[in-house]
Amino acid sequence: MSSLADFQNEIYLNGLGDVLPELPTNLTALEDLARERTSPQAFGYVFGSAGTESTARANREAFDRRRIIPRMLRDVAVRDLSVELFGRTVPAPVLLGPIGVLTIVHPEGELAVARAAAAQGVPMVLSTAASHSIEQVAEANAGGHRWFQLYWSRDREVTASLLRRADAAGYTTLVVTLDTHTLGWRPRDLDQAYLPFLRAVGVANYFTDPAFQKALGGPVDDANRDAAILQWATNFGDASLTWDDLGFLREHWNGPIVLKGIQHPDDARRAVDAGMDGVVVSNHGGRQVDGAIGSLDALPAIASAVGDRTTILFDSGVRTGADVIKALALGAQAVLLARPYAYGLALAGEAGVRHVIRCLLAELEIAMALAGGARPSDLTPDLLTNA
Repeated sequence: MSSLADFQNEIYLNGLGDVLPELPTNLTALEDLARERTSPQAFGYVFGSAGTESTARANREAFDRRRIIPRMLRDVAVRDLSVELFGRTVPAPVLLGPIGVLTIVHPEGELAVARAAAAQGVPMVLSTAASHSIEQVAEANAGGHRWFQLYWSRDREVTASLLRRADAAGYTTLVVTLDTHTLGWRPRDLDQAYLPFLRAVGVANYFTDPAFQKALGGPVDDANRDAAILQWATNFGDASLTWDDLGFLREHWNGPIVLKGIQHPDDARRAVDAGMDGVVVSNHGGRQVDGAIGSLDALPAIASAVGDRTTILFDSGVRTGADVIKALALGAQAVLLARPYAYGLALAGEAGVRHVIRCLLAELEIAMALAGGARPSDLTPDLLTNA
């Protein structure tokens, strides 16, 4: 039986022929390499967070405070990382989370990510703010498992149209980001006066959308591009949304719906009571609210409140296999990986994304076994202690 951890043996065997990995296997080292090899504007957009970036630091500090307590003499000879999410078995409790405007770090952007995800069997969550269209990414991800992340437009016709397109293109699960009805205060971008959307990057799903084009008065071209950008800016988010609006999503989406950005148990309860199928415990990687709670610190209370009633996913600060173990032990069924694969994309395109996925899953399997677990369900809160 093959193992995701076989990647480790592959690397060592390649070393006998003096072949070294193209990229570091410590995924935290990718950040500095990406900083060196991308423009200051692009790196600042991907790396940067809100305000003083204290929330991004809190995400990592929350992981660092939890320490794994390995258990011995448990049969871990056969390991299985697979989990079931919304009726479908996936090979590991890891998805590639939604990141927009990826062509700012590599020309192929989301297309390279889609191919890498399909090749490794990992679900990909496509951002509404992608540089390539819903349909183009679906074609690149042929045979893969893909979800669609929605930024809920003020123009309801555009929102409904995006959902129809995602459904027609084979996206199975809807992830609705709640914490970005307006952009957070991000000094790294502000100091560069850099917002890619205003340069017509990350708006492919809007510019190709029939409802958006109808409101614009026709297809987007060089003559009306500025007007199209203004229309995007006017309708990007809707700060008036409330829980009562969730019915609109059910009217236009037949599959599972997951709410992303949940940090409080009461909001998790309301999501379940509203008939949503899951939540993503997330602070957007620290990109929206400065001084907010670390996402991992929010997870236990939410798991206690609704863990027996819904699917709980997690993101914000995940960098290593050990991080995944900690999130699963505290109540998540799976995690969304984000910035590390963007760095891999920036450094080596599709191959870089595949490298990140393989490293993370191999490390996860090895660390899980060394901690005494043979499957994700073995990872329970008593595996952790606070430093």
